[in-house]
Amino acid sequence: MTGDALATVDGLRVRVGTRVLVDGVSLRVLPGRVTALVGPSGSGKTTTALALLGACPEGARVSGTVTLAGAAGVPVAHVPQHPGAVLNPARRVGGLLRDLARVHGGGPAAVRRALRDAELSEVEGLLRRFPHQLSGGQQQRVVLAQALLTGARVIVADEPTTGQDPDTTRRLAALLGRLTARGTGLLLLSHDLALVGELADEVVVLADGRPVRTGPPSEVLRVPAPAPPRARPAPPSPPPPASPVPPVRLDVTGLTARHPGGAVVLREVGLTLRAGECLALVGRSGSGKTTLGRCLAGLHPRHEGTVRLDGAPLPRSVRRRGRRLLAAVQYVFQDARAAFADHRPVLDQVARAAVRLRGLAPAEAAEEAAELLAGLGLEPAKAARPPGGLSGGELQRASLARALIVRPAVLVCDEITSGLDARTRAAILADLAERRDRAGLALLFVSHDPAAVDALADRVVTLVDGRLRPAAPARPFG
Repeated sequence: MTGDALATVDGLRVRVGTRVLVDGVSLRVLPGRVTALVGPSGSGKTTTALALLGACPEGARVSGTVTLAGAAGVPVAHVPQHPGAVLNPARRVGGLLRDLARVHGGGPAAVRRALRDAELSEVEGLLRRFPHQLSGGQQQRVVLAQALLTGARVIVADEPTTGQDPDTTRRLAALLGRLTARGTGLLLLSHDLALVGELADEVVVLADGRPVRTGPPSEVLRVPAPAPPRARPAPPSPPPPASPVPPVRLDVTGLTARHPGGAVVLREVGLTLRAGECLALVGRSGSGKTTLGRCLAGLHPRHEGTVRLDGAPLPRSVRRRGRRLLAAVQYVFQDARAAFADHRPVLDQVARAAVRLRGLAPAEAAEEAAELLAGLGLEPAKAARPPGGLSGGELQRASLARALIVRPAVLVCDEITSGLDARTRAAILADLAERRDRAGLALLFVSHDPAAVDALADRVVTLVDGRLRPAAPARPFG
């Protein structure tokens, strides 16, 4: 043990078969301090964190040491990148948290305090919901509340600001700062270099599973400066002949959605989306963005109003949509891990979508899937793995490939850049922009990332408490 560290990782090496996931990683988590792990998606950050938690991949060969302070080890809590994986889908949030509070000597007041500390409002209504009735950001903060209830001395936070709006991100950063001020040690995994620069005392940069730089953030981080506002082109003079206005692909009128208990999530929402247009949907976590996307995809049938595709009403439930309509409107989930079966190779699952919805032969579908995955940055060796062998960012790219392979007319993207490093995010946005412009793909882009919205969106609308508020166009369109 070195110094007064709460947790120490020394010379960690994790190997599965012939693959070395982590090689020679060392770090310390100190009381009242933040140690950050940064690096591209797939660089070994999550594998390192899971080793500290004693949860290495099945069949892994592990060398090096992981030590926790104290005879029995300090309590460690985990806030994963995909929080839905650790919330019981069959139990309401209140039941989960009250049971956890009782185990650790607390009561209802402790539950409410933990939820408030995790920046969750409308506590009573939230306690009655099931995990699937929460947004991704709300799920993440519920898991953080669980960590607070355990009294953990060490918190492992894997992309804790994923799926959060900028205001909530600032408040969560302040909360994590308050926790460390009380003596908690934090291991932070993040692509958000601004957050790391604000919070971290020590940074370990990983690449291909190996540490390449270690030190304070001021020495090892290269935080990009904010991009200057994009200049709007001046109107040409004389104006060119007007180009034809693309047809309306999706038309939503009077959409009101409810949770099973009757709580209204969306109120009289109306919007249009044209072929070749990207409409960005923004708003605070919990404002109804994910519910709107799920309504369009037929995954939230408890709604009133009308959704039309090319002028024809879409059935409310995905169960009533045939192959053509299932392919026409595709949804890319924020929690990509939950969207894949555990034990089948990712390549097979992407190819299977083309077999089912386009009628391709299996061999042809597999060839097209491999090409599409490679274009999104997943080489064949990784695509051949089951989901557990990919990082969260890699799974997000695979999820996007599975939607694109069926050649949709409308693509709903729910925070698809949240688990990606800057280079990969830029490549994904460029690919979507090319498909929008070349193939006329209509995009509903749900995001808290202002730079991504500015790069891709033609128009921006904001959801506030389930109501839609229009904003200025992001760029000329039509």
